[in-house]
Amino acid sequence: MSLLSPTKPEPNPSSDPASGPAPAPATGSGTAAAAPASATPASAVPRLLSALREDLDVVVTRDPSVRSKKEAVLHPALTALWAHRIAHRLHGRGLRIPARLLARWARRVTAVEIHPGAVLGRRVFIDHGAGVVIGETAVVGDDVTMYHQVTLGAVGWWSDNERPEGDRRHPVVGSGVVLGANATVLGPVTVGDRAVIGAQALVNKDVPRGARVLAPTAVIKEPGRRPELMEDVFTVIASAGSW
Repeated sequence: MSLLSPTKPEPNPSSDPASGPAPAPATGSGTAAAAPASATPASAVPRLLSALREDLDVVVTRDPSVRSKKEAVLHPALTALWAHRIAHRLHGRGLRIPARLLARWARRVTAVEIHPGAVLGRRVFIDHGAGVVIGETAVVGDDVTMYHQVTLGAVGWWSDNERPEGDRRHPVVGSGVVLGANATVLGPVTVGDRAVIGAQALVNKDVPRGARVLAPTAVIKEPGRRPELMEDVFTVIASAGSW
């Protein structure tokens, strides 16, 4: 079977992704009223060549430091994504050792660790990439942006070893989600479409569609004065990304 054909993700009863393509993220602001189950994860692995072209284009579009497609090829996270696209297909065909070897090589050269079993949608963008970890049963939707040191992990072997075979251990991330620098999402939780997980935030519960999860910001203490919590708009926005 050709690697250019789409593959069906491994059975995952608890995530049960829908079968249609995930919609593009809306331009308007989301609301937090919708249930987190409305997340639209990557439901089908896109065709390989099409996915590789989109991965290249999205680096040029979303990274202002990249001026051309030739320069984008040198983006470290792009190498990790391309390697994962192939490793995931090998993994789905039962070639687990070659898939693991490819993932290990990608981790060595890019500092991005994506388990071959993880499902990544279209136009996923990993900025910088250093320290990103995506677990085996994670599902990442279309048009997701991740900054460095993002973790989509499990809660620990002491809990996961008790789960029935085939149960999901890692997050489902909906389409259009932004995960700020050092954001950590643990366990079989669902992050709804177009949510923002701010820098340094720790998430272990479902996040509704369009919600904002922001970690506490730093407290500045000037010499001779009591520390005061900053509440200006720039302080709040700063938690949403890596800047």
